[in-house]
Amino acid sequence: MRTHPLNESEDRDAAQMLLATGVVLLMSLLSMAIFGVKVAGLTLPHDTASDGVIITAQEVTDGLPELSQARTQLWIDGGLEPLEAAQIAMDGIHNDMLHHGELRGIEVKMIDVAITELDSSTIKITGELGVSDGDAMLTITIDYNIVHE
Repeated sequence: MRTHPLNESEDRDAAQMLLATGVVLLMSLLSMAIFGVKVAGLTLPHDTASDGVIITAQEVTDGLPELSQARTQLWIDGGLEPLEAAQIAMDGIHNDMLHHGELRGIEVKMIDVAITELDSSTIKITGELGVSDGDAMLTITIDYNIVHE
């Protein structure tokens, strides 16, 4: 049994309106959930002895050379030139640190990162690491070499 083309068009329009209503409702619920999480955090007591900035800065500076080395080597193995591989690796690390910091409430940024090729197998990375949590801020100079194959 065939339906009239007008009915098919009306059915399609009704389905699209129902879908649009569901999307609007979902976005509203998501917005309320985010607001609720932010408000819930306002009632937490402030810990004046918090050493999150110091611990985070130490963790990042300890792991950064090894992580840079591994990611750069992966990009080189994938066919990129060493300098470009190091740049992409450092960009990815910076983005990961920003996202991780958002989750922990501590902002981690790499500032003025310079990547230079010392020789055919060594890349020098310099810059600053900025770590803050709203109450404290710490800036640490980063300066290390990575060796690639």
